[in-house]
Amino acid sequence: MSIPMIAAEGGLTRYMDQIKRFPLLSPEEEQDLAHRYRDSGEEEAGHRLVTSHLRLVARIAMGYRFYGLPMTDLISEGNVGLLRAVNKFEPEKGFRLATYAMWWIKASINEYVLSSWSLVKVGTVAAQKKLFFNLRRLKAQLGVYDDTNLTREQADWIAEELSVPVDEVFSMNQRLSRQDTSLNLPVGEEGDMQRMDLLVDDRADQEEVLGNQQERRLGTVLLRDAMEQLNDRERHIITERRLRSSPITLEDLGRHYGISRERVRQIENRAFSKLQSAVRKAAEALEGRGRRIECAPV
Repeated sequence: MSIPMIAAEGGLTRYMDQIKRFPLLSPEEEQDLAHRYRDSGEEEAGHRLVTSHLRLVARIAMGYRFYGLPMTDLISEGNVGLLRAVNKFEPEKGFRLATYAMWWIKASINEYVLSSWSLVKVGTVAAQKKLFFNLRRLKAQLGVYDDTNLTREQADWIAEELSVPVDEVFSMNQRLSRQDTSLNLPVGEEGDMQRMDLLVDDRADQEEVLGNQQERRLGTVLLRDAMEQLNDRERHIITERRLRSSPITLEDLGRHYGISRERVRQIENRAFSKLQSAVRKAAEALEGRGRRIECAPV
């Protein structure tokens, strides 16, 4: 599905002129096109649904212009959200596409702003996201239009409005007031070093990564060998109860084997003890041969 692109020549002004030429849809037209696109994948129907809402994307994107990011990028990200909305729209629900698409458009732009504005200064927890996108608006309501520090009363009011800790309000206000510093900025007396040269790499070194990989592989081998010492029923119960991301209930296993829930629990505990013992003995045997390993609980 093709939509107008923001070209280098003419830029944003030409794009805005282009999208104004696409007509808006009546509720009846929108319903008809939505059903045709969803039921038969008619490309022309989808194209008309998208192009009739490009002005909505541009209007929403304008609300993010104060974050210092190119408007062309904001609109492009909003258009991605619009395309997702059109593909997921369910016309029989009774609401207009614009109402539904608005949330997808904002979500797409929000994600772009958070990832692009400053990877260092903006956190990812819900309170920080809420503050990032609402702090400037609430400060304007208080008549605070510059980057000065907030008073305690102002911060308390903002915290209450957004249901976030007041410490987070002060912290975010300070973060948004600072300028980003390039990691390529020269430091030192001779200027022969950059800030990035002073950053500590917290990632595991190659030797540690390799050691962890070998340890995991060894643990897998020990577990596999230990499982062979269980009978079929024990192996099945341990697999379903201890090795699945969504364990089966004792009741379900009891119905499967025609035994009580308590009996399944007893078999599971006994099999688990046998499994631990087998892994421990195998680990001790390896250590006796000069190989040091650390066995995590099964």
